[in-house]
Amino acid sequence: MRAMLLVNPKATTTNQRTRDVLIRALGATLDLTVEETRYRGHAAQLSRGAHASGFEVVAVLGGDGTINETVNGLLNAEDGKRGDDGSAVDRPALLVIPGGSANVFARALGLPNNPVEAVGAVLEAIRDGRRRTVGLGQAIWDNQSRYFTFCSGLGYDAEVIRAVEGIRGTGRKATPTRYVNTALHHYLSTDKRHAAMTVEGPDVPPTGHIFLAIISNTSPWSYIGSRPVSPTPWASFETGLDLLGLQRLGLPSMAHLMPQIIGARDTLPTGGHLVQLHDEKEFTLSAGRPVAFQLDGDYLGEVERITFRSIPNALQVLV
Repeated sequence: MRAMLLVNPKATTTNQRTRDVLIRALGATLDLTVEETRYRGHAAQLSRGAHASGFEVVAVLGGDGTINETVNGLLNAEDGKRGDDGSAVDRPALLVIPGGSANVFARALGLPNNPVEAVGAVLEAIRDGRRRTVGLGQAIWDNQSRYFTFCSGLGYDAEVIRAVEGIRGTGRKATPTRYVNTALHHYLSTDKRHAAMTVEGPDVPPTGHIFLAIISNTSPWSYIGSRPVSPTPWASFETGLDLLGLQRLGLPSMAHLMPQIIGARDTLPTGGHLVQLHDEKEFTLSAGRPVAFQLDGDYLGEVERITFRSIPNALQVLV
């Protein structure tokens, strides 16, 4: 099986020695070509090239950001074809080896968070011919479009990601502790009085006064160390998109919500200040002022209007 492996040399949880071991293990089973990513957007460029060159598999050793770029490259390849049902016809399958700080997509697929153990699991999947077809989300804004594998967000959570990316720019790693500390520090300064957002869609009546919106393609939304964070526990790769919107950001409301979303859960959080959607094909969030926007943990700037769509049966994953 002909495969291209995209390696992020700056991945948080791997070093050169570990990467060499993983590459040798994969190379013993696959006809492997290895490419290192060198700049932002490079993984998308490489995966488009792999599609055009007829590779059967595109593997990723990296974090959620590198995986997101790779997926967008595969789905935006110029020669990609889609069947009448929207499923991938000739697109390379995706193989994921977690190497980032959170690895939400890989863990949502059921892979071990340890990259060595994950390679063992995907080699078993290759041997047994196991593939899973997953749906994706798509965000459309300002004449731009981008797919996401597990989540997007507007408002407070995107502000936190923006702050953490600023910290990473100084050379410090994005650890779970750093995310939590940044979130707590940023909570003190975020606007908790003037909600900017409204959600509506073909099957969604307009609902406003939203401070924070979490859009999910699967669950969990993220992790704090080994503990999942599940604000939309019914979300899955086999259904449409889910949303949790917060109409209050005050301390009592947050204190009521947080215990309900931390840990493995299958019940929706409760509270009169929550806006919840499940299994939606499309909806739009609009804001009275620019709000921070993130996608798969990658800060993408500020937006005032953005449409989210569910893209079913978009990708095959070896898992």
